[in-house]
Amino acid sequence: MQFTHEHLEIQKTLKRFIDEEINPHVDEWEAAEIFPAHQVFKRLGQLGMLGLTKPEEYGGAGLDYSYAMAMAEALGHIECGGVPMAIGVQTDMATPALARFGSDELRREFLAPAIAGDMVSCIGVSEPGAGSDVAGIKSRAVKDGDDYVISGQKMWITNSLQADWMCMLVNTGEGPIHKNKSLVIVPMRDGPNGITRGIEVAQKIRKIGMNSSDTGLIYFDEVRVPQRYRVGNEGQGFIYQMQQFQEERLWAAASCLQSLTNCIQWTIEWAQERKLFGATLADQQWVQFKLAELKTEVESLRALTYRAGELYVSGQDVLELASMAKLKAGRLNRLVPDTCLQFWGGMGFTWENKVSRMYRDGRLASIGGGADEVMLGILARIMGLAKRPAAQ
Repeated sequence: MQFTHEHLEIQKTLKRFIDEEINPHVDEWEAAEIFPAHQVFKRLGQLGMLGLTKPEEYGGAGLDYSYAMAMAEALGHIECGGVPMAIGVQTDMATPALARFGSDELRREFLAPAIAGDMVSCIGVSEPGAGSDVAGIKSRAVKDGDDYVISGQKMWITNSLQADWMCMLVNTGEGPIHKNKSLVIVPMRDGPNGITRGIEVAQKIRKIGMNSSDTGLIYFDEVRVPQRYRVGNEGQGFIYQMQQFQEERLWAAASCLQSLTNCIQWTIEWAQERKLFGATLADQQWVQFKLAELKTEVESLRALTYRAGELYVSGQDVLELASMAKLKAGRLNRLVPDTCLQFWGGMGFTWENKVSRMYRDGRLASIGGGADEVMLGILARIMGLAKRPAAQ
């Protein structure tokens, strides 16, 4: 996958925006454990960045997925993990199925405002008892006239404290667990008190990292939603969600390329200044070799991610390569900041240090969007090693 002038211009625009309107506020947002999503998303919408791959008739640019990957990579320029993750939820996790399978009416009501940055979205899959086991979700939507009545819980939901709507995976039937689920758009802020009747934000979850990203435990108690808010066909939600996961995992891999590169570069600059034993830290051969190894690993991930992206754009199934890229990204998000932090010594163990923030934020990459073990299970099945179907 080769980035064209257009890809590079998108990245240049994003980096300028990040330098001017995001990075100066990151420390403040991290301390507050939330960032102003509506304000940031509106500016991104004005720049045309929230719908690069979405249909033009709803305000998108109608570009192929390589542009989404270019954007994801540029978001790694943000000096924290929470804000880019929140943006990625809007562009590559909550909206792909809606853009592909939603009715024209549904897309005009929810997709178009999300592309414009007028609405913040979230994706509701994980539950207290079902994370990696997507088929094990318990939330249920029961038909009542022209409506669904939804009850259940969703947990670990990024953007949920600020979201205007959720793309929610729910059980809509009694059949086989892979064929009884549907994706339904649930308005989150539709009631007289600002929150849709029957929805309760039960808890804002405090995390060891990704602090600027709001994460919630949400209760649904007989929430009434029109059946016309269902995305695509009833019973196809699991399949739609698996398709969304391919893009989410490609996004996850692409989004860490710049941040991992930055982590290494920050450490090189520190090592060249840090004096010890009559020389600089960078003069130590062990330091030189470890940083060279880390950069080699990151460039290997880039090659794998770009190859997966190129095949995906050409219409091929990239379940295997996307799973590999997601797995490798998760591992490097642990290895690179951990190794670099050691070279910073005591400074690396301070809360404000950018490498220590990456150390905290990056740990999520091996859990969210499909844990490492889920990726390995998929790969084992594709390789003909697994004796039973793996989680997706």
